[in-house]
Amino acid sequence: MPAIIYSLCAITSMLCTWMLLRAYRRNGYRLLFWSGLCFAGMSVNNILLILDRIVFPTSVDLISWRLASTLIALLPLLYGLIWEE
Repeated sequence: MPAIIYSLCAITSMLCTWMLLRAYRRNGYRLLFWSGLCFAGMSVNNILLILDRIVFPTSVDLISWRLASTLIALLPLLYGLIWEE
């Protein structure tokens, strides 16, 4: 059951990335671009979660990689919210 939930979260995050970047390309609003980059990073985080919990449950600990990818994913959105008008 956790594999299904983790997979659905990853698919949802990838779908949000695609829709946000497509809307940015169409409209040109910069906040859509920063949000799309954030969701792309969250997609990477969800994929790392699947690898950590399902594929390599005991042999590899990817918690530091997951936390780093979350931080890197949030930085573009934080920049966009602070510096974009």
